[in-house]
Amino acid sequence: MSLDLSSATFMGYVRENGRIGVRNHVLILSVDDISNAAIQAVENNIKGTIAIPHPYGRLQFGADLELHFRTLIGTGSNPNVAAVVVVGIEEQWTQHVVDGIAATGKPVAGFGIEQHGDHDTIKRASAKAKEFVHWASTLQREERPISDLWVSTKCGESDTTSGLASNPAVGNMFDKLHPHDVTMVFGETTELTGGEHLVAARCKTPEIREKFQFMFDRYQDVVEAHKTSDLSDSQPTKGNIAGGLTTIEEKALGNIQKIGRTAPVDGVLDKAEEPTGPGLWFMDSSSAAAEMVTLCAAAGFTVHMFTTGQGNVVGHPILPVIKTCANPRTVRTMGEHIDSDISGLLRKEMTMDDAGDALIEMTLATASGRLTAAEVLGHREFVLTRLYESA
Repeated sequence: MSLDLSSATFMGYVRENGRIGVRNHVLILSVDDISNAAIQAVENNIKGTIAIPHPYGRLQFGADLELHFRTLIGTGSNPNVAAVVVVGIEEQWTQHVVDGIAATGKPVAGFGIEQHGDHDTIKRASAKAKEFVHWASTLQREERPISDLWVSTKCGESDTTSGLASNPAVGNMFDKLHPHDVTMVFGETTELTGGEHLVAARCKTPEIREKFQFMFDRYQDVVEAHKTSDLSDSQPTKGNIAGGLTTIEEKALGNIQKIGRTAPVDGVLDKAEEPTGPGLWFMDSSSAAAEMVTLCAAAGFTVHMFTTGQGNVVGHPILPVIKTCANPRTVRTMGEHIDSDISGLLRKEMTMDDAGDALIEMTLATASGRLTAAEVLGHREFVLTRLYESA
């Protein structure tokens, strides 16, 4: 018998804008690559903070710059974040990120390095970060309905067990969560290739289907413009091939299992775009693990369900990444990375309903405070998606 989710709850943090977080981070966020040393110094000075360095943010333009800002602002706005200190080389770009995050109502402060230098900037930012940590440490979790959950999903280092077991288990979970107004997202645009018609057929309205097809075709145009011969340089990956996936179509058919059998696709999002209501959303995104998870966090998702066959170690600074695996060998050799072992599916020791329920229980436990394997092991991968070369 499946879980009764009609009264299911978790313990979360209520934010100023009404969103519910499952973590309570104080971020030190870099606007650009040359501010990384300063934010890491603040993190070193003030315990209880998390610095997010990255290699971009200078001389970007157009849609690429818009995505850069949307990702940074979305990351700071995520309800898993209590407060943010933003550091950038220029005051104007720093203030733009601060203003975007401030719209949520959460505490945020910005510091520009120009005309101040590192020492003064680090001193001022550290003082504000200390203030934020003291404040955030007083916040308490509250019981919240399951409808306040925002769950994203992605697979990585997939193999035959992914399409046969772990991905359908996530699909079973999503089918069970959808009637309870949970907000969910999937993506990995190139990894739908050959099965995109199946996703299109699930779109709730003709308008949503048209938008999905536009997003898919847009990404395919990029691939076509830059590929050497076909996708085989990257899709499937060498790990996928070693795991028995010989074509992108095979990989796509397994990937699509994550959206279940009954839930419609309720909407379509651009990269790092926040959904406007509950349901199952598609987000145009890279299939690279850390890029996709970073985009999900920037879109406001608070728990991530990550399936793996051959084994993947990715985590994220603010979005807890729950690893599930149905490959007995991977569970044995990389067990420290696995949160939910559902290899019993392949041994016929559990049903698909059992596996879906197990993933829901792990998601609720994680949302209520259980640290994931990636969090305990210190995986904080944060990778921005780039569209163009810098100017």
